[in-house]
Amino acid sequence: MRPPRARTWGRIGCTTVVRVRGRGSGRVSIAGMACYKAGHRSRMIYGFRVHRGRKGERKGFSWQDYRDLILRARIQLGGPIVLVWDNLSTHLMPPMKEFIAANEDWLTVFQLPSYAPDLNPQEGIWPLVKRGIGNLAVANVDHLAKIVRTRLKKIQYRPHLIDGCLIQAGLEMGE
Repeated sequence: MRPPRARTWGRIGCTTVVRVRGRGSGRVSIAGMACYKAGHRSRMIYGFRVHRGRKGERKGFSWQDYRDLILRARIQLGGPIVLVWDNLSTHLMPPMKEFIAANEDWLTVFQLPSYAPDLNPQEGIWPLVKRGIGNLAVANVDHLAKIVRTRLKKIQYRPHLIDGCLIQAGLEMGE
């Protein structure tokens, strides 16, 4: 995915130049779950990974990372989980399917159609995290990670934003 584009102000006839240090190596990966439990406030539970461009370092999440995120959600929510997720290849790996089958007493999984971001409530969270990053010139990947973590924390403490994403995806929240 390309970073968001943004506009800036400048003198007429002069091109605005933003100087950025570094090679641009590194990446911040996030996996998240917009969660709802009747009678409680909505929550967002997320996992975070910083890739610094080192040789042999994983760039993204493995199936074990997703498994751990689901287990953390179960502990935090304190009950059974109905999980609705997309068709990311990591979600469809045989070890992940085995994990789901082994825990079907508390874990129910529904797969979304091949490309249906409008049905995925988490897709509404990512623009909130990325808002304003288009004009941001960070010193390094750790600086970017700190900014993203701060924005995720702010969203976690604003359950009305998470509610909006759940409702936009067509999920009804009843008592």
